[in-house]
Amino acid sequence: MRILTAGAVVLILAGGGVFVPMGPALPTAMPSVIQLSWMAGCLEMRTGDRVVEEHRMGVRGASMLGMARTTSSKGLVEYELTLIHEKAGKIIFEARPARQPAAVFIATSVGPDSVVFAAPEHDYPQIVGYRRLGADSVMAWIDGSSGGNPRRIEFPYRRVPCSQPGGVSAPVAPSGSPR
Repeated sequence: MRILTAGAVVLILAGGGVFVPMGPALPTAMPSVIQLSWMAGCLEMRTGDRVVEEHRMGVRGASMLGMARTTSSKGLVEYELTLIHEKAGKIIFEARPARQPAAVFIATSVGPDSVVFAAPEHDYPQIVGYRRLGADSVMAWIDGSSGGNPRRIEFPYRRVPCSQPGGVSAPVAPSGSPR
């Protein structure tokens, strides 16, 4: 027994292949939908008689549900349902625009005030991004190539009160009017 113990000490001191576990490996930080909590709430952009709104629920169950609509003096122009969720260690953005197939984008960049999602195989857009510009505004954009031509559309949103109970939107001053 004594020879075996002395041999093990010599082997360890000589750099022999003895592995001593130091404890479990630390997990690599994975992106989380929680990092996008700043996206919750109601956003609005007004241009002429057009109003673009995004409403997004807060994080629950590692997901955020959202909806957007564009209206004009003639009525509903466009709408979209969205889901941001975690899957296989990634943050996924699923967009379901009216009269179009769903598109799935994967977060390529997640920061404390911004997120960029990409789907290189999608027709247009290939990129969807959001950047918080302060407590009361968010710049959203879609980007990519359409018909071989680069195209970017920006949505300079401001935060607004969400709809009131009963389905009546909170009053909002017309574009360019003081609040």
